[in-house]
Amino acid sequence: MKKYTNTGNKDTRSGFGAGLTELGQTNPNVVALCADLIGSLKMDDFKKNHPERFFQIGIAEANMMGIAAGLTIGGKIPFTGTFANFSTGRVYDQIRQSIAYSNKNVKICASHAGLTLGEDGATHQILEDIGLMKMLPGMAVINTCDYNQTKAATLAIAEFQGSVYLRFGRPSVPNFTPENGTFKIGKAVLLQEGTDVTIVATGHLVWEALEACATLNEKGISAEVINIHTIKPLDNEAILNSVRKTGCVITAEEHNFLGGLGESISRVLAENHPTPQELVATQDTFGESGTPAQLMEKYGLNAEAIVKAVKKVIGRK
Repeated sequence: MKKYTNTGNKDTRSGFGAGLTELGQTNPNVVALCADLIGSLKMDDFKKNHPERFFQIGIAEANMMGIAAGLTIGGKIPFTGTFANFSTGRVYDQIRQSIAYSNKNVKICASHAGLTLGEDGATHQILEDIGLMKMLPGMAVINTCDYNQTKAATLAIAEFQGSVYLRFGRPSVPNFTPENGTFKIGKAVLLQEGTDVTIVATGHLVWEALEACATLNEKGISAEVINIHTIKPLDNEAILNSVRKTGCVITAEEHNFLGGLGESISRVLAENHPTPQELVATQDTFGESGTPAQLMEKYGLNAEAIVKAVKKVIGRK
């Protein structure tokens, strides 16, 4: 069984900040816009080093999306930055009409996604954003698992022509993917090979999936773990190749089970290879205040919940 090493906990938003800093040095067309959350989005270095390419929009997220769309007409590559709730739900009409409809080359970069925003509570947490964004025609949806992958994704989306939603988080989480690794949009990453069950995870749940895999291995269950960092376009081939071998699948995400990664995979399976599936996700509920660890445990978004779901789905094979 392959072992993954946590090189130290880091927040994924800092990976975005590091990627944006590098883009400021290497791509003169990259511009950044922020809705009054420069420190929270780790955009400080870009602002300091490239003030002529940074725009502080203030608490006017809808206006930020419109400005970003306009900047693309002059050949700029705008990166917008605010919390995931304010990057999607608050400005959905502006994204649909001004960005997605005309396929503008805007990169919507969203921090503090999911329950792990923590103590700020349900009004700031969002568990519907993946569903909202993946339904927009042409919108790529990316949800990264650690600092290194978030930095790599930030660099990659600058080279991608089209609108992108990049989702990341606030808490410090294990950093285990390769430093300076290659990020391929739409290409899943096989982290662990197995024969009894497929575990497909995204975002913060990827490390939890690896932890679950180790526990299952001790119980004699061979789990295959796939990191789906790109929810749209989805790597159908990687999913189908795995479930044809294992015969059952678990999906794990920090998102509502309605509209998220799990539903996307259900569609792929229904159309190509019907397979028993269990979804580790929130169950059609809002969040609440609490530490990230407390919330992930209460809402069943951790390694223990994945192990439990694996035992259930194997029983359905």
